Amino acid sequence: MDAPAEFEWDDAKASANEAKHSVRFDYAAAVFLDGNRLDLDTTRAVDGEERRKAIGFIEDKLYTVVYTLRGSVCRLISARRSNAKEGRSYGYHSQDL
Repeated sequence: MDAPAEFEWDDAKASANEAKHSVRFDYAAAVFLDGNRLDLDTTRAVDGEERRKAIGFIEDKLYTVVYTLRGSVCRLISARRSNAKEGRSYGYHSQDL
């Protein structure tokens, strides 16, 4: 998947995400610049909302971004540093996640 050209998010959700995970959505959008990023379908069975998870590097740290596509627009839902399981999925083996 190519990097989306346009991003959007709910401002209240972005503020809550930054408070909880110390990651701003405008910064997290850079995960899509990682040409080796892992992109997974994480559609929720409960409500059928199509969601995706991107795991990739921003600078020298691995991040996980949950998002949905609305046409050509990428709507960010959450962003945080990747956990060890996500790091292994990406193929990254380090104690420093």
